[in-house]
Amino acid sequence: MRGGHLRKLLYAGLFAALAVAASGFHIPVGPAKVFPFQHAINVLAGVTIGPWYGALAAGIAGIIRILLGTGTIFALPGGIPGALVVGLVYRLWRRDIAGFFEPIGTGIVGAFLSAYLVAPLVGKTGTLLFFQAAFFASSIPGSILGVVVLRVLRRTVHDALFCEEVSRRC
Repeated sequence: MRGGHLRKLLYAGLFAALAVAASGFHIPVGPAKVFPFQHAINVLAGVTIGPWYGALAAGIAGIIRILLGTGTIFALPGGIPGALVVGLVYRLWRRDIAGFFEPIGTGIVGAFLSAYLVAPLVGKTGTLLFFQAAFFASSIPGSILGVVVLRVLRRTVHDALFCEEVSRRC
């Protein structure tokens, strides 16, 4: 495993741990638990470690939250697509506004997966509109918080966290 991959894997673990540590703050909405901090972390992970490692961090956090009881099965389709979309958009544009696309991954893709794949598999009920409302209510403030934190970190933390090469200026 090359150094860059190991570093990204370590950051994925840190982002997952941060999400789990903050998972005490959630809002129960029907069969789902709305968790804005996960979406803020998705923004940070998608931008700093990319779409695949960001999705990995969201998946690990979702699984641990499910095991701890602070999340439901809907944490997986509600979190993973958001980090993936942020990472892909950031890879394309290289702008922090990619974080505002997190609700597209969560509120559109994640809600669709939750309503038409996950809910029927686990015997829960919930329409697409229900999941979209719950996921947008969580992901919109979460993505705003994530972009704000990202901007603050860019001004206070060494560029190495945000650059693929330490010697390159962002």
